[in-house]
Amino acid sequence: MSRHQPWSRTLSTLVSSRILPRSRVLTVALVVAFAALTAVLAQVRIPLFFTPVPITGQTFAVLLAGLALGTRAGAASQALYVAAGAVGLPVFQGGQGGWSYVTGPTLGYLVGFIAAAAIVGRLRTRQPGLLFGIPAALAGTAIIYIFGVAWLAYALGIGLGHALALGLFPFLIGDALKALLAGLVPVPRL
Repeated sequence: MSRHQPWSRTLSTLVSSRILPRSRVLTVALVVAFAALTAVLAQVRIPLFFTPVPITGQTFAVLLAGLALGTRAGAASQALYVAAGAVGLPVFQGGQGGWSYVTGPTLGYLVGFIAAAAIVGRLRTRQPGLLFGIPAALAGTAIIYIFGVAWLAYALGIGLGHALALGLFPFLIGDALKALLAGLVPVPRL
């Protein structure tokens, strides 16, 4: 062994296992970064004429946040995203923001983003590994739908069947693909 190997291994260990994971500054930066990623992917949208819920890239960012950041930081990134929109920043789909948007028909989906990131992070923590990312992401997608469809039915004053037709069925294939992609991305636990 050369004289330089022990030093480089020690430095690597110090940086990767002692400084970075314990750094609150890094955690805050990652929370902000994933909130920003969610805002950017919210602008990737396909409006549908028959439902107030568009197809967006948000759910992909939500799932990645849970997979990469874990339970608390993943949920915090989505809470920050929702809070930024609630105070009027144009972070939601179509550059929308404000309290009236947050409390509208998509409120359930926004709350679901926070819960989904937490659940995905929790599942990923319990079962690390590339292949477990897919079931965790699918579970997160289901959480988003549970919150989203329930609130959609309430907000629009419609029955569950109609809410499923507006807020679930049109999105199943696309969201399953987003969950599959998110689950396959080799996301390091940050």
